[in-house]
Amino acid sequence: MDLTSIGSVLLLIADIYAIVMILQSSEDMLKKILWSIVVIVLPLIGLIVWYLAGPGKKPF
Repeated sequence: MDLTSIGSVLLLIADIYAIVMILQSSEDMLKKILWSIVVIVLPLIGLIVWYLAGPGKKPF
């Protein structure tokens, strides 16, 4: 495995984690669906945007 493959696997794991967290949130179903679509269609950018602007407590 080269570095690109490892990065792709890590991104996939992070996206799956984000989608699970989105679906388990207390937000209404429309917001869950929209956030999930953003993370699926734009894997890296969607993940970053969800982390910074999504629902829930922020670590900073």
